[in-house]
Amino acid sequence: MGRHGTIAGRKSAQDAKRSANFTKYARVITVAAKAGGDPEYNASLRVAIDKAKTNGLPNENINRAIKKGTGELSGETYEELVFEGYGPAGVAIIIEALTDNKNRTTSFVRSTLDKYGGNLGTTGCVSYMFARKGTIIIEKKDDIDEDEVLMVTLDAGADDMIVNDDSFEILTDPLVYHDVHKAVADAGYEIAEADIEYLPSMESKPSEEHDIVKLKKLIDILEENDDVQKVYTNCDSSVLE
Repeated sequence: MGRHGTIAGRKSAQDAKRSANFTKYARVITVAAKAGGDPEYNASLRVAIDKAKTNGLPNENINRAIKKGTGELSGETYEELVFEGYGPAGVAIIIEALTDNKNRTTSFVRSTLDKYGGNLGTTGCVSYMFARKGTIIIEKKDDIDEDEVLMVTLDAGADDMIVNDDSFEILTDPLVYHDVHKAVADAGYEIAEADIEYLPSMESKPSEEHDIVKLKKLIDILEENDDVQKVYTNCDSSVLE
C-alpha cells in the first residue's frame, strides 16, 4: 500500500465530499485564471483544470470559474494561504487554503489545531519535511504493462514510478507535471488521481490510539471547511485508514 492508500479508499472518501470539493476545485480555477484564461499559456490553470476534470467537475462549472477569474463574470476575490503546524503526537501538518477573509480562515485553522491537540507554527517549521511533487496515479489492470508505463512517463520527464498494490504512482517535478500528465493521457491510460502536492520525506507514526483518533478528527474538520483546499501530513497513511 502506497502513501496514498488504495484507490477504492480514496474514491470512497472523495465521493462522500464530492459536492464540497466541486466548490473548492472551482475556486482554484478562478484564482489560476487571473493570470490568463487560456490553459495553453497558463500552466497553473492547466493543472487546476486537469485536477477538476479528473474528479468530475462539469465543464459548465469549469468555464464559469474561468470567466470569474478573467473578470468576464463577477465573483469573490480569493487569497492563497499556506499554514504550517503540528497535530497530535507532533505530526507535521501543511494546510492550503483559498479565502476571501484571511482573518476568518487563520482563526479557524488556529482554533481547530488547538482543539485537537496541535498548534499553528511559523512558516518553514514543517515544510522542510516535505517535497513538492506532481503525482499521477494509474489504476493497475491486467492489460497494462508496467514497463510500458514506466517508459512513457520517464520519456515525458517523470522522476520516478512507485508500484503499489493496486496502482502505479508517477512522481514528477511540478515544472513538467503537465507534460507527463498529457503523455499518460495520450498513451490511453486512465488517470485515477492527479495533483501537485506536498509529499512527506520523513514519516511519523503515532502509537497512542487517542492521538490517532484526534488526528483523524482534526483532518476531517479541516477538510470540511470551504476555505481549506488540502491538508497534508507526514503521518504514515496506514494509520489514517
